[in-house]
Amino acid sequence: MKRQEKKARHRCRTFVASLNQFLTPEAIKQARLARRTQRRSPRWEIQPLLFVVLTMTWCCGDSLPERFETARAFYIACHEKRRRPGKTCQGLQDALAKLPVSVLRTVAASVRQQMLLRLSDRLETFGWIVLGCDGSRNECPRSAELERRLGHAAKENSPPQIWITALVHVRTGLLWAWRLGTSRASEQRHLIQLLSTLPAKALIVTDAAYRGYELAQQIIEAGASFLVRTSSKVWLYVDEETPLETFREGIVYYWPEYLQKQELPPLKLRLICVRSDKRKHDVWLLTDVLDSQRDLLRVQRDLDDSRYQYILNNLSLLQAAGTLDSSNVQNANKLLQ
Repeated sequence: MKRQEKKARHRCRTFVASLNQFLTPEAIKQARLARRTQRRSPRWEIQPLLFVVLTMTWCCGDSLPERFETARAFYIACHEKRRRPGKTCQGLQDALAKLPVSVLRTVAASVRQQMLLRLSDRLETFGWIVLGCDGSRNECPRSAELERRLGHAAKENSPPQIWITALVHVRTGLLWAWRLGTSRASEQRHLIQLLSTLPAKALIVTDAAYRGYELAQQIIEAGASFLVRTSSKVWLYVDEETPLETFREGIVYYWPEYLQKQELPPLKLRLICVRSDKRKHDVWLLTDVLDSQRDLLRVQRDLDDSRYQYILNNLSLLQAAGTLDSSNVQNANKLLQ
């Protein structure tokens, strides 16, 4: 079986072949079923619409219409016997705007299934599929519609911002799933909405912004596990008192006071302290995985390496675009601390 998978991967030497591996006929079929009750665009069927939109992300061009022309011409060259799609970029945008969100989510779910099928041996790390979760704000153009839909952040006269919370596969850097919201969106609420997309044996790695009893409980109920960086604001209970200076790892109980008053049970978790001479402060991690400490430490090491590489790549991208300034460097320093 592994030999056949290797050969199949080796045969994909073109962009179209690689794209068709994930945008399968079954995925298109499922998308059509999700769109069944909607009025179809006369010139934009599901398959060419998705093909052109995805191809535009790889095209070169100074404007969106230029990339559209290249992507459309490429589609026609690859599908000579099929009906040609619409001729204008505006028509593509109109067709995409009319597409129900359920169709796009159906396609995304099919792509994730293909990722699991074709990349299974590369997705697992010590038996886990490790997914990092984080959120960030991104500034948007000051158009009237965006200001109306997104509003403004806390700062006065700030441009409209969109909040993106994403799940990214730590080992490969593949984007797994995401949610969008206004600048005041809750990243914890976004993560709860993303739990339905998780594969089996998922381990979610987050920073301290994702702490909380309710969130931890929902992750466990979804059949996933978590490894979250914790802070001094979290109260934990232990069976036996141990000096913090010598603590390495052990069983703890997460039991907020309001849950004690409601007579609800605590969460039995494992607290891990990662000490290193290279860091000014120790790193404290909380997980519902009650064994495999060594594996969890390796996951944390891989996460640190991935974060470092992400920061370097981001700075290189800003430098290439000519937009790198001192604030970007300061933000990078904060992330490295």
